[in-house]
Amino acid sequence: MRKISDLPIIERAGRNPDHPAIITPAGSFTYGRLLDASHKVASSLLAGADDLKEQRVAFLIPPGFQYVAVQWGIWRAGGIAVPLSVSHPLPELEYVIEDSDAAIVVIHPQFEDRLRPAAERNDRRFLPTADALDAKIASLPDVSVNRRAMILYTSGSTGKPKGVVTSHCNIEAQAMSLISAWEWTCEDRILNVLPLHHIHGIINVLTCALRSGAVCEIFPRFDAAEVWARIMQGGLTLFMAVPTVYVKLIACWEAASAGRQKAMSAACAKMRLLVSGSAAAPVSLIEKWKTISGHVLLERYGMTEIGMALSNPLHGERAPGYVGVPLPDMKVRLVDEDGNLVGPGIQGEIQVKGPAVFAQYWRKPEATRDSFCDGWFRTGDVSVIENGKFRILGRQSVDIIKTGGYKVSALEIEEVLRTHPQIKDCAVVGIEDTEWGERVSAVLMIEHGSALTLGLLRRWAKEKLAAYKVPTRICVLSELPRNNMGKVTKPEIVRLFKTGNGGENS
Repeated sequence: MRKISDLPIIERAGRNPDHPAIITPAGSFTYGRLLDASHKVASSLLAGADDLKEQRVAFLIPPGFQYVAVQWGIWRAGGIAVPLSVSHPLPELEYVIEDSDAAIVVIHPQFEDRLRPAAERNDRRFLPTADALDAKIASLPDVSVNRRAMILYTSGSTGKPKGVVTSHCNIEAQAMSLISAWEWTCEDRILNVLPLHHIHGIINVLTCALRSGAVCEIFPRFDAAEVWARIMQGGLTLFMAVPTVYVKLIACWEAASAGRQKAMSAACAKMRLLVSGSAAAPVSLIEKWKTISGHVLLERYGMTEIGMALSNPLHGERAPGYVGVPLPDMKVRLVDEDGNLVGPGIQGEIQVKGPAVFAQYWRKPEATRDSFCDGWFRTGDVSVIENGKFRILGRQSVDIIKTGGYKVSALEIEEVLRTHPQIKDCAVVGIEDTEWGERVSAVLMIEHGSALTLGLLRRWAKEKLAAYKVPTRICVLSELPRNNMGKVTKPEIVRLFKTGNGGENS
């Protein structure tokens, strides 16, 4: 019998076709049904061709069964998957489609009116999911694991997001490292509430679950009360989220009656592993969650470009504020500004090497070259090793903001804000926040007589930026603080907000 695919995740699905794979509010879907649906999608994408030959396929689909069927269909047809965010405004979606040069755009019905005109205006093939899932089965190409598989867009210190290209080999390495370290099995069941245009949800949750033959339950959006209700039903073994999600879960628990709190805590304690990542979790949050659930959140460290590189242990002590040691097959080192290795107790930049590390930035050879040093990927994150464990100290660049688990570029936000007719100039920084990690905060120079408020600015900006990139604090100044060379002094802006002179908050 001919094997289903050379791709490990597809081959794994064929071993147990009757086992549940995806569960959503719409129903339960087996691995066999996922294989059938993704075969139809692949056939539709090919449209009579033998192989997509790494054509980019952008898709805008809410988290759920159709999302996975389309992702797998793109891979099985030989294409490169480019997931779009359901929360992003049209300008950001168009940027990703155009930058990736997507030949095909696959759209769920609820987004069809929103994106069809843009896709057709830019001469992209437009494919509704209903048509893709109703296609006649056709022969599929043999897809090598060495092919490029996915492009995820991530913000950097150079303005517009860059496309991070990963191969099937990279994805396999990223998933298997976590499956090994966290002891995934086909008996596991995880609930996903994370967005599926970000590596946390795509790899750590969805791909790890399906690669190990487990069950992934998917909620289309995060709602703290709904998550607690599902936990109380029982059966879940794992849960992964960003610190902001845990803050909201704690608030929901605190608002419950004493009897319900007890039941919530008892149900949560039955799970085997709860993970927090994408941003540092405050020690107070970790301690509060342990009181509620009996679990010490497992913190880990990773990036879109590398998957996960460091992790606290599944078994053994987890130290709050630390992200553990290198994961299987990952090499991690710290270097100083001159590129010299540093020892324990001395801070340095994290550099990573291993099969999980990405292939390239899409069509940015200079950025790709500059991101590596002798084969080591330069993360731009600063850490120190204490008692054998890595502790993250922050970013080298003040222009990177970590908010709600997302990494965003201050320069990108500034570029957009400067297009506002009432803003003469601006500077954007991240201000520490217990719930969000950092809050996007902007200092503005506005036109004389302008009545621009935070509310008016946010309404305008949400048409151009993802909601998590829109400033939640502003301060209006007649001049931006600058040094003798005329460069904006962002540390001074941070101090301005921290001393309470930060103007309006939302």
